[in-house]
Amino acid sequence: MIQTVKAFFEKHLQHTEDDDSRLQHKLQLACAVLLVEITYADGEVSEQEEDRLRHILKTHFQLTAQETEDLLSLAEAEKHAAIDYYRFTSLLNKHYTQQQKIKLIEYLWQLSFADDQLDKFEEHLIRRLSELLHVPHADFIRSKHRVMAS
Repeated sequence: MIQTVKAFFEKHLQHTEDDDSRLQHKLQLACAVLLVEITYADGEVSEQEEDRLRHILKTHFQLTAQETEDLLSLAEAEKHAAIDYYRFTSLLNKHYTQQQKIKLIEYLWQLSFADDQLDKFEEHLIRRLSELLHVPHADFIRSKHRVMAS
C-alpha cells in the first residue's frame, strides 16, 4: 500500500515535490477516500455516483483524467485497508479550514443524491463524518439543503 501511494506521489510530483505538495496529495487522498466511502454506503454504486465522483475530484482538485483515475484507485485501496475514518478526518481537521470541511460535506451530499435517492445509510454516514470533521449540525443541514435545491 505504501509503495502505491509513493508511486502516485512520484508520478505526479517528479519535478517539484516538497513538503507542501506532498501534504496536498495526502489531503486529496483523504478526501477521495471519504467520497468513495459514501458511494458504497447504500451497498450499491450507481453509474451516476461514479460519474459525479470523478467530476468532483477532477474539478475540485484540478486533476487530469488520468490523475483522477489514479487517485480513485488509491482511494479504493485505502478504503478497503482502513479500519476507521480517524486517519482521514484527523488529517483534514488539522489542515482544512471550516469552509473546506463544509464544502467536503456538501460534496458528500452531492454524491448521495447523485442517483436521485437518499439512502438512510448515506445520510447516517454523512452525519457521522460531519461530526468527525467538527462541522456544526447547522452547517450539516444547510449543506444538505443547498444540494437538494440545486
